[in-house]
Amino acid sequence: MSFNFTVVQQNKINTEPFGFLDGVNLDNPVPPLVSTKTYDRFGVKTLKISAILYVNYKDAQNPYIGKLNEVDGRLEINYCYDFSEIKPLAYDVWYIEIDYTSAGVENIKEVVSFLQDIDPITSRGTETAVSH
Repeated sequence: MSFNFTVVQQNKINTEPFGFLDGVNLDNPVPPLVSTKTYDRFGVKTLKISAILYVNYKDAQNPYIGKLNEVDGRLEINYCYDFSEIKPLAYDVWYIEIDYTSAGVENIKEVVSFLQDIDPITSRGTETAVSH
């Protein structure tokens, strides 16, 4: 299936490393927080995907959009970076927003988002229902 996506914005949104108050009980990596909404962009049905990623503040590489796969009303998206297997004490917080279009975009009912280690030993994901 043919698709297109545009990174609308990708920004680190903190100025100081961010720490969770209860970091002991968090999974590593912390799964992405994702919201979705379909809208009409210049006459084209578009899926807006907004994600918050928590990245070890010591890792110099910025996260990036990896593989996207649309099958049977489900879009899988990988946010990739090279992260440590050791749970960090603090994080950089990244906001990534993309616009996604395809012939079947109106049929997407669920977006499954993964934070994927480019090694890849570990990954972590979340499922998000699509608002129409």
